[in-house]
Amino acid sequence: MSGKEPLVLRTPSEMTDWSGAARARGERVAFVPTMGALHEGHVSLLREGRRRGDRLALSIFVNPTQFGPKEDLSRYPRDLPGDLAKAASAGADVVYVPGAADVYPPGFQTYVQVRELEQGLCGGARPGHFVGVATVVCKLFNVVRPHVALFGEKDFQQLAVIRRMVADLDMGVAIAGMPIVREPDGLAMSSRNAYLSPAARRRALALSRALNAARARAEAGERDAAALVATARGVLAGEVDRVDYVELRDAATLAPVTTLEREGVLLVAAFVGETRLIDNVRLVP
Repeated sequence: MSGKEPLVLRTPSEMTDWSGAARARGERVAFVPTMGALHEGHVSLLREGRRRGDRLALSIFVNPTQFGPKEDLSRYPRDLPGDLAKAASAGADVVYVPGAADVYPPGFQTYVQVRELEQGLCGGARPGHFVGVATVVCKLFNVVRPHVALFGEKDFQQLAVIRRMVADLDMGVAIAGMPIVREPDGLAMSSRNAYLSPAARRRALALSRALNAARARAEAGERDAAALVATARGVLAGEVDRVDYVELRDAATLAPVTTLEREGVLLVAAFVGETRLIDNVRLVP
């Protein structure tokens, strides 16, 4: 792409007017919602959005309602100039950067809950997290009015929650899940990787090694979920500081499984120091 500076919009009305004009011209709007601190994983979503739409919109908003009281909202990495440069390199036409009062004005009291899919996994470890996610994505969709929105599969449960919300509420937005983008050594790209010291980053590689070990065992014929989980936990032991969960779920429904009979997804969340990291891998019997 040319790297042309994207238009920066800060109010909901500006964003909706821009999208409305694009739609009136018969243009297809692709959208990538983010919390900023963009990395190559985000950029890969933008590039795919550029291919799927005539116009490409990106949002940057560190959403307070998806953080718990003891989580890292205040220190979450922020780099708007760097984000705008990456957005330009990927061909974004517009970047929507609302303030908290634009998204949650005084008196705000309406929230979206996807009841079953938010249970367990990150929803169990972070109560209220997916209510915040679903609410802000719903609001962003209403403001940006995209035809298609792109999300990374690293946040696998989030992707399932958003797909269910869009279907249940007849939002008319196509949801595209995109593969995890990894560093050359296998670490899943995440904005929170910026928190890791060199030593912690080396230990964080245990997540991808654990998943790969379980996948190798599944490819060798293992079907028992407990055995596959135990394989992953064995790799994590002694490397991470705390394991939130290691679980095998059905890749289509996110229902827990005891035996790998059709495509599953093995999901892990663990702390390395104070940094909580997540990763997953699909397992095919």
